[in-house]
Amino acid sequence: MHCSMNHMHCFCVLRGERSRLIRSMGLVFPVCGLTRKAEPLDHLKKMHINFLKQLESIVEESDEDAQPKPSKIQKREFTVVDPWSDSTMSNLLTKISGGLKKLTGYHKSNKIYSGKVPLTSSHNALKNKDVELGGRKYHIKGSPGTGAFAKLYKASVDGNTEEIVALKVQKPAFPWEFYMYRQLDTRISDIQRPSYGYAHEVHVFADVSVLVCNFLPYGTLLDAINSHLVVGQHMDEVLCIYYTIEMLHMLETLHSVGIIHGDFKPDNMLVCYPSEEITDDTFRSETRSGQNQGLCLIDWGRGIDVNLFPAGTEFLADCGTSGFSCIEMQEERSWTYQVDTFGLCVVAHMMLHGEEMSIAKVPGTGGSYMYQPKLSFKRYWNVALWKQLFTTLLNPGSNGNHVGDLRSLRRSFQEYMCSNYQLVVKLNQLLAKQKASLCSS
Repeated sequence: MHCSMNHMHCFCVLRGERSRLIRSMGLVFPVCGLTRKAEPLDHLKKMHINFLKQLESIVEESDEDAQPKPSKIQKREFTVVDPWSDSTMSNLLTKISGGLKKLTGYHKSNKIYSGKVPLTSSHNALKNKDVELGGRKYHIKGSPGTGAFAKLYKASVDGNTEEIVALKVQKPAFPWEFYMYRQLDTRISDIQRPSYGYAHEVHVFADVSVLVCNFLPYGTLLDAINSHLVVGQHMDEVLCIYYTIEMLHMLETLHSVGIIHGDFKPDNMLVCYPSEEITDDTFRSETRSGQNQGLCLIDWGRGIDVNLFPAGTEFLADCGTSGFSCIEMQEERSWTYQVDTFGLCVVAHMMLHGEEMSIAKVPGTGGSYMYQPKLSFKRYWNVALWKQLFTTLLNPGSNGNHVGDLRSLRRSFQEYMCSNYQLVVKLNQLLAKQKASLCSS
């Protein structure tokens, strides 16, 4: 394609230059009366030779102009990888194996798990049973749910009913999630760290692995969304804005340190409630702390550590979660951080409309196009804010500064919350009501 474009460029230059030369010499011949074997007249031969020399010079100059200048044009090189394939994960685990063994809380055995109760038993079989791991006894109290890749259990520790943890059991053994949690420990500041969950330790056996995580009692953001739907309502816009700010904060922080969550959806976000009432100062702050966080992002099994790949690597794979495949996945194009930002749009859409997002590809200016949600915004919402969010995140620019875009969007929502203190008052009331509803269900 590059060569053909060069030739086309040369042809256009030659054709235009030749016409100019012929006109300047007065050599405009009618088409009729010429044959393919016609020779120039004697008195024109000298001019014909000069013309050919000039023509040759033009061709040489055109060829030089058509060549890329190495100092000015840099060829972009990048690798396309399926980040979740068995081969990629195997290679990554091999790559980090040395460092993995040194991580605090990492316990590995080459033997099959030999506890009294098989960890792969059904939920009912494990309920009220004790599981011993690393010298500690975990009493299984129940199961808050089952993911696509693992079973999750709620358990008390060493008979202390006040110390509750979550046990994530996965077969075959999969220590990758523990590695991602430790990267969060290293790369995220202490004040922001509570927004991403904690893993205390992992026990890796030949057949199964058990990840010990912190447990939060208020359910997920999906539970919160459903708590409104079951009574025939949608989440109030003020709550939607609050959680959207939380999600923008999360991704802004994560992506700035080269981490992609890869499974950004409402059932992977635990709901938290501030220890004190929210004020407008909360929305003037550039950071989030454990005291005022509203969400905690968990389930890092699909997480991607961008730093483990060569610079410029892009990814080509489908997340496999219905409704959360980003536009690039749907069109079988490579992607990077879009897997998370698209997920944010879907979650925001679910909060606002009570259903997953369908997108439309609409014509833009100059033959371009853009993506937007099919459902329109309610006229009594802050339409400008929501339009800006979806337009920006569904149509990422090529400037490579999507973290700056996330920051700008977050600040816009925060400024709106600071513009009217009654919005903050209403938010506190709605959070208290939602907390009571989820605790009683």
